[in-house]
Amino acid sequence: TTRHSILGVLTRPGFQMVLADTPGLHRGAGRRLNQAMNRAAAASIADADLVALIADAARWTAEDDAVLERICEAGRPAVLVLNKVDLVRPKERLLPLIERLAALHDFAAIVPVSALKEGNLDELLRVLAGLLPEGPPLYPEDQVTDRSERFLAAEIVREKLTLALREELPYGIAVEIEAFEEGEDGQLGIGAVIWVEREGQKKIVIGEGGQRLKAIGRAARLELNEALGRRVHLTTWVKVRDNWADNEALLRQLGHELP
Repeated sequence: TTRHSILGVLTRPGFQMVLADTPGLHRGAGRRLNQAMNRAAAASIADADLVALIADAARWTAEDDAVLERICEAGRPAVLVLNKVDLVRPKERLLPLIERLAALHDFAAIVPVSALKEGNLDELLRVLAGLLPEGPPLYPEDQVTDRSERFLAAEIVREKLTLALREELPYGIAVEIEAFEEGEDGQLGIGAVIWVEREGQKKIVIGEGGQRLKAIGRAARLELNEALGRRVHLTTWVKVRDNWADNEALLRQLGHELP
């Protein structure tokens, strides 16, 4: 569901690590949105000192092969991060799986983890930090991302939409923040436009009597209050724009880089 490359900054004693969370690579991407996402992912790989390829320990997919091919083309060192190892049963299956995947590429390291159970994450950080080049910190110690609060607000609204609509409308939506203003009472007023491609999709998002959109807005507002550390008044509108995912002007408004 990631559509932009987002930087997360982790500063610990002895190191600072800048992590770029990239969109997934879309094979056979015909739409301009998919092409922009592929471009963002490829640029992040080309700029990285180290690539962490995160794969599901239970299954290696054709998509994983495609990402590994991009890594090989870029000539970047890579660490294979095998996630969800808590689901591998019996545990004896894990070692032959690691041996099989090690034969696919000359990985700098293979680290099994469980993100859900927070298993082996300290070891992952130790391995990644040990493979990074030495240099001065790129960001202040208290900075955690390169993205603005406005961007964060759009992503939180889009997350709540995706969670509520995953069965009916999982990816055909975009969120644009049109207003982001602090009032005299200290409350932050945020106005968010939800773009869909067809009138029927607008009805799905709004729901019977507007109840679905109201619930989505409430969930987003509560998280925004916590994330931004202040009271937020969130207003949402649902608008239709035919084939917005191929509309270059709107995609640029949404922060996508296009050739």
